[in-house]
Amino acid sequence: MINVAVVGTGGISSAHIQGLLTFPDRCRIVALCDIYPEKAEATKKKYDLDAVVFSNHTDMLNSGIKIDVVHVCTPPYVHASISIDAMDHGCNVLVEKPMAASVEECDRMLEAQKRNNVTLGVIAQNRFRNGVYKLKKLLDSNLAGKMRFARVESAWWRAHCYYDLWWRGTWEKEGGGPTLNHAVHHIDMLNWLSGKAPKTVVAMLSNVMHDNAEVEDISVACVKFDDNSLAEITSSVVHHGEEQGITLQCEKAKIAVPFDVKAEEGQGNGFPKDGGNPELVQKITEYYNSLPDLKYEGHTGEIDDYLTAIENGTSPMITGIDGKKTVELITAIYAAGFTGTTVEFPLPKDSIYYKAGGTVSVAPHFYEKSASVENFADETITLGNYK
Repeated sequence: MINVAVVGTGGISSAHIQGLLTFPDRCRIVALCDIYPEKAEATKKKYDLDAVVFSNHTDMLNSGIKIDVVHVCTPPYVHASISIDAMDHGCNVLVEKPMAASVEECDRMLEAQKRNNVTLGVIAQNRFRNGVYKLKKLLDSNLAGKMRFARVESAWWRAHCYYDLWWRGTWEKEGGGPTLNHAVHHIDMLNWLSGKAPKTVVAMLSNVMHDNAEVEDISVACVKFDDNSLAEITSSVVHHGEEQGITLQCEKAKIAVPFDVKAEEGQGNGFPKDGGNPELVQKITEYYNSLPDLKYEGHTGEIDDYLTAIENGTSPMITGIDGKKTVELITAIYAAGFTGTTVEFPLPKDSIYYKAGGTVSVAPHFYEKSASVENFADETITLGNYK
């Protein structure tokens, strides 16, 4: 039986707790921790948990309670410190996205994993969506050919009051806007789907609807990979309808999530033939439809995979290395957007953008934070729209 502690009992912790409770024969939640212990107590009551409540993670780790895995569900600015403390106490760690607020902190977490011989996983639950998982299988089948261009739509919508929460909308505490905290999902998917190394990135950032936040509420970036293919990434919390997805333009066909396929065929003059290539469209569609659904989706799917890794002594699907790659690309988007220049990969360790607190120290304040709410009422949160 795997003993689990959850640090941070805000909105996203419910996805972790519900996922863990799906596997009562494999794990149990023995501790909850929050700087607002009344929130942890309410969570304990809501899910009828036999867990001890703590107001700080240090007391929890030193309590003598046997803890095998720590789920870190806090704001991003303490992901690294809590994760490293937990690993230095011999605990395995599953940390929410983004892995950390800087590439340097990601490296520190990877070093802690290595010196303590524990397992570090990073939440990127959208790899465990049927549409995304099947798109990866389809791309790897090579039916559509190699990916030459990707359009990534990390399109979310958040009301003005979203950034009233005390830690949101600040570079120091949240680490950034939707580029870091929302598009992290889609950038992980892009890295995973393509399997390519970024070469250069250019970007533009703005804040067009949230004058109570220092950070951007929209960014548009273009990435060139090592094989000269391109990707366009839109990161937003101003898109009505939250119509999210990834479109891959490949050598033979376009494939996308939500699932769509188009395949052109040329005439002698180079223009597309009317009706395209229906045979290839049918072949791709049949292959896609033949793929079985995942047993578990979202956080539950990733938690199942992570528990299996702990049980078998193997690596989880989404590792600390994966989490670092995502943070590095996001950091490069910020660097390109702040400076108006082309940023090259990998980020050198002497770059201010690599260092912990570096991005914060040079980030422009689009606005100054004008409101601060300690906690919101317990309301529904959204985890993405791929329908």
